[in-house]
Amino acid sequence: MSLKKDKEKVLGEVFDDERVKSFLEYEAPEGVSTDFHLLEKTYRGMNIDNFVTFLGFFKEAGHDLDATNPDGKTMVEIAAEHGHGVAYVDALKAAGAK
Repeated sequence: MSLKKDKEKVLGEVFDDERVKSFLEYEAPEGVSTDFHLLEKTYRGMNIDNFVTFLGFFKEAGHDLDATNPDGKTMVEIAAEHGHGVAYVDALKAAGAK
């Protein structure tokens, strides 16, 4: 017997500004910086165009682009470890991350 997935994965989805801004409302798990959590969630869940838009809203709201995870790594350091992360690293740095 084969099982059918409930939902089809959508790749390359483009969000409007309100949808992008909604990512600012996510709560971080205990022990994780809210700013880092928001960056990680958007890095993993948005295409590069949406991510760039998000970074503008993120900065405008006064969040920290250099926030670290519990291991002390920034999103720039983590994205740099991934082959597809180069554009995200560039976007973070263009937005002012170190």
